[in-house]
Amino acid sequence: MRAHFQFWPKRLPHSITPPATSLWDNLESSARRYPDKAALVFFGTVLTYAKLLQKAERLAQCLRGLGVEKGDRVVLCMQNCPQLVIAHFAILRANAVVVPVNPMNRAEELKHYITDPDARVAITTADIAPELVRASDALDAQDRLAHLVVSHFADAFDANVVGDDAPPAAWGPWLLTRHALPVLQGGQVLAWTDAMHTVGEPPVLSVGPADLAILPYTSGTTGLPKGCMHPHSSIMHNAVASCMWGNGSAENVVLVVVPMFHITGMVSIMHTSIRAGATMVLMPRWDRDLAGRLISGRKVTHWTNIPTMIIDLMASPHFASYDLSSLVYIGGGGAAMPQAVAQRLLEQFGLRYVEGYGLTETAAPSHSNPPDDPKQQCLGIPFMGTDARVIDPDTLQEMPVGAAGEIIMHGPEVFNGYWKRPDATAAAFIEIDGKRFFRSGDLGRVDEDGYFFLTDRLKRMINASGFKVWPAEVEALMYRHPAIQEACIISTPDSYRGESVKAVVVLRSTHKDLVTEQGIVDWCRENMAVYKVPRVVQFVEALPKSGAGKVMWRTLQEAEGK
Repeated sequence: MRAHFQFWPKRLPHSITPPATSLWDNLESSARRYPDKAALVFFGTVLTYAKLLQKAERLAQCLRGLGVEKGDRVVLCMQNCPQLVIAHFAILRANAVVVPVNPMNRAEELKHYITDPDARVAITTADIAPELVRASDALDAQDRLAHLVVSHFADAFDANVVGDDAPPAAWGPWLLTRHALPVLQGGQVLAWTDAMHTVGEPPVLSVGPADLAILPYTSGTTGLPKGCMHPHSSIMHNAVASCMWGNGSAENVVLVVVPMFHITGMVSIMHTSIRAGATMVLMPRWDRDLAGRLISGRKVTHWTNIPTMIIDLMASPHFASYDLSSLVYIGGGGAAMPQAVAQRLLEQFGLRYVEGYGLTETAAPSHSNPPDDPKQQCLGIPFMGTDARVIDPDTLQEMPVGAAGEIIMHGPEVFNGYWKRPDATAAAFIEIDGKRFFRSGDLGRVDEDGYFFLTDRLKRMINASGFKVWPAEVEALMYRHPAIQEACIISTPDSYRGESVKAVVVLRSTHKDLVTEQGIVDWCRENMAVYKVPRVVQFVEALPKSGAGKVMWRTLQEAEGK
């Protein structure tokens, strides 16, 4: 028996038998049990479970009318709002596959999320719609979107809301402006309000546990982002297990500020809450004082976050006026929680910050700290039904206690493989003791109690406030700048974000006097998601290269001091 089982919550089994149903059944069941209970709260406007179900069914019927059939991939590109939850479940109800896309992506990046999954329909909000249109219009005719459903944030709340539930004044133009619908070349743009007036019945629900449900994309050391094929069963497992692990019930009130396009927000928060019949209080983006007011006023009980949010909230001049006494669970991942902050949470509020670990490939948690026995700055123990080990990445032999190696995991939450990438799928898995293990690419160690700790990464990746930035992807985008001859992306220390992105750039001789470092930064802001944008650009005459001509990024990284 593995050492960590001695710290296993005594109330819980080591593994579970998830329902042999689709993810849609979780919403339908909760709506039947709690029809008048608040499912979503958005700037003071409450959407009950019965209404959430009704709206999702209407949109599913709309999707059917747009030609969406079983197994079709539908792009969903939104920040947190009720429409995201409605659309997510509507796609599942239409027997289709959700392709969640980061709304911070720009047109150049969005092209891949249309062409790779062969998506013909996308659902978005009006502030993002022009980028999706630009991406689609730039493609060949056969690859473009055929339909785009566009919502306004104000479709979901009272624009005149005041008091603690009101959005920050600075968000007004973004949330309240009603943009004209864009024109989609060769396709149709449909207003959300019109989609919500669709009549008729949705298609017969024909998907089950083994059918593809979610296709989230993850980047890596080389090439474009890869789609991770998750069937209903892998998401269902982690939704049910997360609910049990965190004492989930219909009485939970969950603050949702972690983005639900991301695997953690999608599975550990949205699907887990819907499964439990809990109430989700939605924030479309981070604002420390809005968070403080919502926790206080809405009596939030559960809050999954990234550590920088806690640090920022505690730094608010209004922090002393916020009432955090309703919180019974606080935790997260993506970046290590500083020990001093975790200790303050414990001493001042009696809250143990519960850290976890997981990847897009593992439907978020593959590890989590036991809520009653968490260790600080620790990934936790293998999640329910999960066999996780640390191996030598070369010999594939299991490492002894305390020795660093590659973290691998086998369990019901592990994805089926990469979309259209059998080569990458084959490289990501190994067989040990008759089990198929996923190779995380992260280096870690296990202590004598069976708790896992992250030590380094085999994969080249930058962690900026919990956002994963893959240098190869940023470099590929930067090479499209006419002045850039070569670029190498490394991390640079950041006192707040932990790490930030730095670009070391060689300019073409014809452009050396025509661009500045800030000009490169400005161009990047126009062409890539803001968290990928280099905070620092350094011009050099040449990049260090190996005898084979490969850029020696480690040399630049070591010189940067990380």
